[in-house]
Amino acid sequence: MPILQETPSGLYCEAGDFFVDPWRPVRRAVVTHAHSDHARSGCESYLAARSGAAILQMRLGPHARISFVEYGQSLMIRAARVSLHPAGHMTGSAQVRIEVDGEVCVVSGDYKLQPDPTCTPFEPVRCHTFITESTFGLPLYRWEHPQVVMQEVNAWWLDNQRRGAASLLLGYTVGKAQRLLASVDASIGPIYAHGAVISACRAYRACGVALPEIRSVMDTPTKFDWSQALIVAPPSAMGTTWLRRFGDVSTAMASGWMRVRGIRRRRAVDRGFVLSDHVDWSDLMKAISETGAEHIWVTHGYTQQVVRTLQTRGFSARTVATQFKGEAAGEEAEVSDPAAVDDTNEP
Repeated sequence: MPILQETPSGLYCEAGDFFVDPWRPVRRAVVTHAHSDHARSGCESYLAARSGAAILQMRLGPHARISFVEYGQSLMIRAARVSLHPAGHMTGSAQVRIEVDGEVCVVSGDYKLQPDPTCTPFEPVRCHTFITESTFGLPLYRWEHPQVVMQEVNAWWLDNQRRGAASLLLGYTVGKAQRLLASVDASIGPIYAHGAVISACRAYRACGVALPEIRSVMDTPTKFDWSQALIVAPPSAMGTTWLRRFGDVSTAMASGWMRVRGIRRRRAVDRGFVLSDHVDWSDLMKAISETGAEHIWVTHGYTQQVVRTLQTRGFSARTVATQFKGEAAGEEAEVSDPAAVDDTNEP
């Protein structure tokens, strides 16, 4: 019997009597990271990586029973030996290594191999079975180095300043926004953020992530001159009255989906910066190879295409069901934090 089984509540480890990123409330959950499609509220207990403690606590609420462990720290949960290892997706993101009777299975969660100043780099973990996401599992998705993308962001901001236009940069509230803030050249001008981003930044700072000075949009006077400013906000801010205060504004979005022209048009932004917190096609194949796994389970995204490619390369590959549909449709999940009431009256 495999270490993990597919159930109506998600992936279940019978030897340890726990679920990994369960879809509904269960007794024991091991959580890969704090995004809402992986960390569901209502479980009796949780296990997660200590490096993202404040972010997960924000996500699940102050009364959630969460045990935190360091990366690489091994513990026995009944008959299963469990350890968490860096996934490189966001602060506190982890791969879950499960060993039972000498057999090793690794659940990667969401992950990337590219450098990110807000989190510990991805660590390949040798295993027999590797469960991988495939959010961008097509050959057309290949990323530039993040430094090149951030140079483009800085140049766009400077150009907007010369034209007298505010710079509104859209990035998902938890993870992408902080990566942008930690990577942008803060010497160019003042940086402001949407209320939801500000709340998430507090949790990031509590996790030890260095971020530049960020001011709240709501703390500025009515006739403030926004022409020199960079404003970071979630994509949900587009099309709301919240944007009217900025006057002449250039809009941009940072996402792997900006690689696709049709999605850029649907987002109705002036610029699209291709910056993703998920592996591209090349790094997906590299990560799989580095695990040494014979069996690959593929979930979240272009599963059929990835499975077919892996089978032609000699792997035993299969798809794994998921209840999460957002990212495959060109959306990315955000943490829904009830304590972080934002300025657009969105949930």
